[in-house]
Order: sequence, then structure tokens, then C-alpha cells
Amino acid sequence: MQERKLPSIPIALLPIAVLVVMALVSISFWDIGMLIPLMTAVTIALLVGKGLGYSWNELETSLAQGVNRALPAVFILFLIGTIIGTWIEGGLIPTIIYYGLQLISPQFFLALACLVPAVVSLVLGSSLTTIATVGIAFMAIGEGMGFPPAIVAGAVISGAFFGDKLSPLSDTTNLAAAMGGVKLFSHIRHMLWDTVPALVISAAIFGFIGSSMSANSSTDTSDLTALTSGLNEQFVIHPALLIVPVLALGLMFLKLPALPTLLLVSLLGAASALLVQGSTVTDILQSMTSGYSSATGVDFLDSLLSRGGIEAILSTIALVIVATALGGVLEATGTFKTLIGTLVKRIKRPGSMVAGSLGAGFVVAFASGEQYVSVLLPARAFLTPYQKMGLSPLNLTRTAEATGTVGINLVPWSVPAVFASGVFGMAATEFIPFIFFAILVPLINLIFAYTGFTIKRTSPSDEVAQEAPEKELTGQGK
Repeated sequence: MQERKLPSIPIALLPIAVLVVMALVSISFWDIGMLIPLMTAVTIALLVGKGLGYSWNELETSLAQGVNRALPAVFILFLIGTIIGTWIEGGLIPTIIYYGLQLISPQFFLALACLVPAVVSLVLGSSLTTIATVGIAFMAIGEGMGFPPAIVAGAVISGAFFGDKLSPLSDTTNLAAAMGGVKLFSHIRHMLWDTVPALVISAAIFGFIGSSMSANSSTDTSDLTALTSGLNEQFVIHPALLIVPVLALGLMFLKLPALPTLLLVSLLGAASALLVQGSTVTDILQSMTSGYSSATGVDFLDSLLSRGGIEAILSTIALVIVATALGGVLEATGTFKTLIGTLVKRIKRPGSMVAGSLGAGFVVAFASGEQYVSVLLPARAFLTPYQKMGLSPLNLTRTAEATGTVGINLVPWSVPAVFASGVFGMAATEFIPFIFFAILVPLINLIFAYTGFTIKRTSPSDEVAQEAPEKELTGQGK
């Protein structure tokens, strides 16, 4: 594309403002989801681009470039849809639910709903896979124990994104390190300062809530009995089935590429359905395509287990495509460059520079709803200003993940929030207030920015990777 004049700040803000307003109205009154607000924002962004002198061909190219970034995630989402279907059809998730109900105390349930997904996602490097497997099990266990689904969802998502931020297998962790030109494990070590305290505080809050709720209410044992009986009647439940999730964890820990790994994980569920549950090939293929249909007789369990399949994930994929298309137009027309560049020029102090990179991350997150863009753009825009101010790029890569990887969960139309909404069957606005981890990580970074605590002021040569950044992009994907 030819070099053109950048949009003014009001013009640059126009598509984002339209998106935010329409999203709020949609959530509060229309209840039509996020596709129309996003499509409207895309339309405004295209009109702005046309007004700036871009041709329709150039604007269409920017749309395609934005969507192209999402294609790996789209195929991963397809496979996750099949995993949910086959892991329910194969009795794997029902087995986890069954033994979880028997072994987990209500007093410690919410804390474990945060900590267990944190461990799993740290091993997998994948928040979405964790939410789609372990997350569904915890949702069923929690509802069986009488906990509000929104709080359980907040606990699961808090834990799942701990690993997404900190795991060396996570694509966003690798992307942030590459964009800052720092070594992967130097980046991870520097993130321990905000990530670990945020998880500990989150788990403590969930532990307090869980303890208070279990002390003030009694779980109806008849409901639990009906739940476990329903599982026993519909599935073969046996401890040996837990070997399959362990094998799946082992496969992912081998650092194989994301797509073949997730395909193997889905096939493990299919093999369990065929060999253990006695499902036919037709049953398995139907679960992969349109999801599993549960008939335990327990209404809430049937609604939770009747899910999965490629078809169920299509609405999420539609949002991913439109959101990344919007990000492509906003980047190509200089909208992000105007907003971030204006912010950078006004920053005079190191603390404000770190805080500014956090703010820029949220601007991009609200505008695009996409993790990669929200990590990539602020990291790329602030790298030189950080270095000129004597700030280590490690501070920048940490803040990029604080907003782009974790904080983006607070945006109702973001890809992670929309995905969790689809998996858990509730509006994103219901569980977002309970994602304490996503609130605490940016807040801790803001405190670090203005206190100077953990802010590294060293020569970048100590952390800069000796190899090309692209060689570190080996993460498992979401």
C-alpha cells in the first residue's frame, strides 16, 4: 500500500467508539451478540479508510490480511469442537466429573477450579483447550455442588490463562518474547513477578468465596446422587479412563505442532468412545460434527454435556474472522499508529511509559478483540521508546502479555471471551466480573510502573535473543 496521511485522533477513534457503543447497547438492550456491532465497526473503518484515500482493493487486502492472521486459530477452534464432542462421547469428561464430585470438598472447590486449570494450561500452553476439557468438568461439578456457574467460569478462566501467559509452549508467550527481541525464558522469569502473585491472590479470593458459600448453604445430596446415577447410567465410568487425559497431556508436552497434536487428542476421545463406551462410528462422527446429545435425565447436566462439535464452534469462528478483519483495516489505515504514536510522544517518564504501553494494549484489545494483534502492535510500537528511555524490553513484553494475553478477557467481544461464552453456554458479561486473574495482572503491572518495583533498567544486550526472533515462535497455540 502507498504511504498516506495518518488519520487524526478523532477519526482514528471513530470506529472504536462505534464498536464500544454498539457493543454496550447490544449487551444491555438488543441481546443480538457481537456480530452486528463488529460488522458496523468494520463498515465505519472501511469508510474512514476510503476517506483517507485508500482504494477498495487496498481495503479488501487489509481485510484479508487481518483474517489471514486468524486462520491458524480457526483450524484450532475446529479441532477443539471435535475434542469436546469426542471427549464427552468417550466418557472422559463424564469420568472426570464423576470422580471430581466424590473427591473434591465444596469448601475448597472454587480454589481448585482456579488452580487445577492453571497447572493443566501451564503444561499444555493452551487456555482454550483447558477451558474446553477440564473447564467443562469443573462447571458440572460446581453446579452439582450448588455454586453459581458464572463464579465457576471465572475461576476456570483465571487458571487457564495463567498457563497461557507463562507456559513456554504458549504461542502468545513466544510471540511477546519475539516482538521484544528477548530470550524466551528471560521473558518468562520476568513475568513471574506479576503472574504468580495474581494467581495466588485469585485462588485466595475464590477460596474465601467457596468457603463462605459452602458454610452458609448445604449441598443437596439427592441432587448429587441423581447426577452421579445419571452419569453411571449413560456412560461407562472407570478410573482407567483417566489414563487418556494423561496421554493427551503427554502428547502436548512433546512440543509437537498444535494442529496434529489436537487431532490426536480428538482421536483419543474417539477411540475411547468406540472401545469403551460402545459408540458406533456414526455416533462418533455425529459428535464431532454437531456435538454430543446427553440424556442423563438431570436437566442441568444434560444442558452442559450436550455440546461440542464443529457446528457449535462456527459462531465463535465468525466472530474471530470479523474481529481480526477489523484489526487488519485499523492497522493498515494507520489508526493504531495514530493512537499509539500520539500516546508515545506525550510520555516523558519511565513509569508513564510502562503505564502507557498497558493502556495501548487495552486500546488495541477493545478495537480488535484479538490476542495476537493486542500483543504484537504495542510491543512493536513501544520497543524503541522503551530502549531510548533506558527501560529493558523485558518490561515491555511483560506488559504486552498483561493486556494482550490476559486483560483481553475483560473485553466481552474478544476471541477468548466469546470462546468461553460458547463453551460454558452463558453471556461473557456474566463471568467477566469474576475473572479476578485478568483484573489483577494489569493492576499489578500498573503498580509496578509507578513504584518502579521489578522495573528492569539494564542494557537490552543482556536479554536480547542471539537468534532471529522468528525461531522462538514454537508455541502450541491456543
